[in-house]
Parts: sequence; C-alpha cells; structure tokens
Amino acid sequence: MKAYRASILRFDEQHRAQYDEDGLLVVGPDAQGRQVVRAVGAYAQLAPDYAGLNIEHLPGRILAPGFVDMHIHYPQTDVIGAPADGLLPWLENYTFPHESRFSAPDYAAEVAQFFVAELLRNGVTTSLTFATSHPTSVDALFTEAQRQQMRLITGKVLQDRHSPDGVRDQTEQSLVDTEALIKRWHGVDRLGYAITPRFAPTSTAAQLRGAGELAAKYSDVWIQSHVAENLGEIAWARELFPDSRSYLATYNDFGLMRPRAVYAHCIHFDDDDRALMRDTGTVAAISPTSNLFLGSGFFDYAGADRVGFGYGLASDVGGGTSFSPFHTMLAAYYVGREGQTKTGLSLSPQQLWWQHTAGAAAALGLDGVVGNLQKGCEADFVVLNPQATPLLARKTSLANSLDELLFAMIVLGDDRLVERTVISQAG
Repeated sequence: MKAYRASILRFDEQHRAQYDEDGLLVVGPDAQGRQVVRAVGAYAQLAPDYAGLNIEHLPGRILAPGFVDMHIHYPQTDVIGAPADGLLPWLENYTFPHESRFSAPDYAAEVAQFFVAELLRNGVTTSLTFATSHPTSVDALFTEAQRQQMRLITGKVLQDRHSPDGVRDQTEQSLVDTEALIKRWHGVDRLGYAITPRFAPTSTAAQLRGAGELAAKYSDVWIQSHVAENLGEIAWARELFPDSRSYLATYNDFGLMRPRAVYAHCIHFDDDDRALMRDTGTVAAISPTSNLFLGSGFFDYAGADRVGFGYGLASDVGGGTSFSPFHTMLAAYYVGREGQTKTGLSLSPQQLWWQHTAGAAAALGLDGVVGNLQKGCEADFVVLNPQATPLLARKTSLANSLDELLFAMIVLGDDRLVERTVISQAG
C-alpha cells in the first residue's frame, strides 16, 4: 500500500465537496489487483492506523479526483483552433479531411500517443472518446490507453452517407467491424467500447438499425453520438428522418437510447426531449467551450434539472478549445450565467467540479469506480499546486472558504496547476 499526506478533495452522495485540509489518502490493491482507495480522511485520525507505511508528504498540495471527460475527439487533436463559420463548414473544411489520415496505422498511433499524454498532463484520467471510421484508429487509441493503464472508452465512427471519400464507410462492413472491435477490446483491462454513430444525418437507417441491434446484443457497452447541437443540423435531421418526433427521438427509434448512452451537446431540446432522456437513462455531455467557439448555443441547465436527466462536462476537442478541465469548468460557468433565461444561473464551484469528476463518472455508469476519492474508488487522482503561478498563488492565499479556493483554481487554472497525474495501476 501507498499513502499520501496533503489536502484532499472528494464528493459525497449529495454532490457536496468534502475537504480535509490535512488529509491522508491510502491506496492499495483490491481483489483484482487494481489500486483503489483503501482509506481517506483527516490525517490525525487515520495516521495511527497506518504508522508502518511510508507516507509521501505533499505540503501545500491538493489531492483531487482525476477528471472525467465525457466527450472528446482524439482525431481532432490537430483541428483545435481551426477557424470556421459554424459546425457544418468546420466539419467539411477541416475535420473530415484530417480524419481521413487515420487509415494509416503509424499516423493513428502517433496521434494516439500525443492525445493520451495530453489528457494525462491536464489531469484527465477517464475519457469517452471518438475515434474515426477506420478500425485502425480504434486499435491505436486502445493500444496506447492500455499501455498507460488508463480508463478509456472509444469506438469506430459509423458514417455511411453524406460524408466524403476517406471517411465514409460501408454499411454492412461498418457493423461487422464494430462487433469485431467490441469482442477484441471491450472489458480488457480498463477499456470499454462505445457504439459510435457520428450523428444521425451521416448514417443511413440501415446503419442506425444495425447499431441499435448491436447495442441490444452487447448491453454493457456504451453508445455515443451528437444531437441538437446546431439549428441547421436539426433541420437537416428532420428532413432525413421525417417520421421521428424530433432529432433526439430518431436515436430512440433505432434503439440507441438507454443507460450508458451519451449524447453530446443536447442544446436545442423541448421538454419531450428532456423527458425522453430521463426515461431512457440517457445522459448529456455538456461541451461549453465547443458550443461557445462554434456559436451553437447554450446548454439549458435549468431545464435539465427541472425534468431530471443526467449530464456531465466534456472538452469536445477539437471543436472545444482546450484539453484543460479548468477551461471547461469556467466555460460552463459562462453558459450558466449567460445561457439561462431571465436572471441566469450561477453554478457553484463545487457543482462545476462535481460535473467534471464524480458527476461525469455517474453519468457514464461508473459511479463509485472513478471520478472520486471515496473508499473503494480506483486510485486515479491529480496532485494540484495552488501556487503554480504568481497570480494563482496570490489569489488562493486569500481564499476564506472552500468555494473561494475552488473557484480561484477554476478561473485561473490551466495545465500548470496539475503537478502530477496518478493512474490506478495493477498491483
């Protein structure tokens, strides 16, 4: 077992932060050999029980759960920051041409290595990730995540129409490839598979139907796609699927809404859509930097909470503008303030942090597994240095409450705040 002495941040079942200013985190192997939290709490209370351990003392540092990114595109690592008039031109002019390169195994492997390293450098320890339509891209990313012993979920993109040469796949072969990849990778070490239609307009009814059949056959895999991000996209989807009540309902019509189904954006919803999310156990991946960058709109937090469906935060690189969870949390705060009706919504620092850790984990069906530092959770965590920059050090030294400390790090933090990322490794 290993032990760490520092300030410790974690969350209780009511989404409230628990904070030990002088805490002890003890990690050790579980029955499967995975490093998990064995004990956590105040140092003064726990230290006598672990006097025999070599305790690593990290004065001035904060141990916090590793961040969970619910939606990100690893093939768009080099598309980040590309100028465009909106979502559909951005896809046509930048994203699709770049993704066509991932048919080459060496190129896919090189980007996968950089991508995983960048996630870990920014403190992201669990990720639900898009690959491309090429099975090689999936193999490359899973291989690198397995090498790093990272918890990662990805899948081959399905897009058999309205897509250019180089990324468009073939209906029957795409489903064969998907099932083969599920069998090869799902449940191996810390890896999970996600059935991944890009979005409804780029899949035929036959492809969506086949994806739904695979989702029913493999009920513990994830499903991921996009929905209701952009008004032009919504109008297009309604033209292509006129028999569905809404763009979102199209996915339900093909059996693609259930627990472990994650849809990015979910901006332009009505209450029937929100109720469908709630009733099927489907969740939203909120992508605030992407939505602001592409001018797509604002996620309606108040509507989601009023009807009651789950959600968590996501970077959505490369439409999103940063790998940093701190930038994502700050953008979510902007969305709450500017995007809600009437007076706006002021998301608390604890709520923002929960959305990117324990809340995102719960939305993925991984509650109590990752995203927290409660007893039994896998020992993925970050070591934060609140004195990482002169301004951050000055501001955090003035904090009179946990909310003030957390909000200072959200507003002023970036990758420099993350001093170390620790991944739960096999014993």
